[in-house]
Amino acid sequence: MLRQRVITAIVLVAILLAFLFAPFAASLAFFALVITLAGWEWGGLVPFASAGRVLYALVIAALLGGCWWLLLDGDRIDMHAARDILGGACVVWAILLLWVITYPGSAAIWGTRPALVVLGIVVLVPAWVGLAFLRLHEQGAWLILYVIGLVVCADTGAYFTGRALGKHKMAPRVSPGKTLEGLAGGMATVALFAVVVSFLLAPVGLPVGSLLVLSLCAGMASVLGDLVESMAKRHAGVKDSGTLLPGHGGVLDRIDSLAAAIPVFSFGMVVMQLQRGL
Repeated sequence: MLRQRVITAIVLVAILLAFLFAPFAASLAFFALVITLAGWEWGGLVPFASAGRVLYALVIAALLGGCWWLLLDGDRIDMHAARDILGGACVVWAILLLWVITYPGSAAIWGTRPALVVLGIVVLVPAWVGLAFLRLHEQGAWLILYVIGLVVCADTGAYFTGRALGKHKMAPRVSPGKTLEGLAGGMATVALFAVVVSFLLAPVGLPVGSLLVLSLCAGMASVLGDLVESMAKRHAGVKDSGTLLPGHGGVLDRIDSLAAAIPVFSFGMVVMQLQRGL
């Protein structure tokens, strides 16, 4: 199993880097494919049968195509529309935090089939918008790698701190293994990562304080993204969202944290750029 996980991880990293640094249109098409596959897996959590899952994935793909057509003009993006979509996503994630805290009682609100259909759309589509916005930046590929890095830091820091010091459960009815001590360790790791990267590379010209705050917000969101998928899987009675990635479960299992972190980080970037009149 470990060998299979390592091989899959190496292949995934190679594919990601190849498309991340590919021409802009190729990068966006790759992101759209990943989000569409995640949508197909979300359809299994609704739950839909095979035909329904395919139809749901096609709806996700059509919405991504609509966003591409409406928001993008060559290598430019409608900043105000992006701000509204990403800001709306941040509001959705704030509501989802309340539902995670109040689970399983909250399942009466979001656990119906129509609610899950809408929830999948409002979780996945803004993630693509955020990726498109970041990729359009002159340092776009590196920015996306940075967000991936802070998500990894949040997860790794939480894992080791939780194992060593974890006593107080964060959301025992959703993910019993996560602790508040682990959360604190994860955010400390994110803060260290942000400070080191800021001083060494000075990404996007942001002051270290601004990058630190934005990174911590995205790091917290990444934890919430993982919890929300865990909540949906627990409600559906499944362990993994799919089996597309040998040793790693499904695509949704791998991007759940990013699906929350990317819109939050991108929203902060959009707001700061609009304030600077860029």
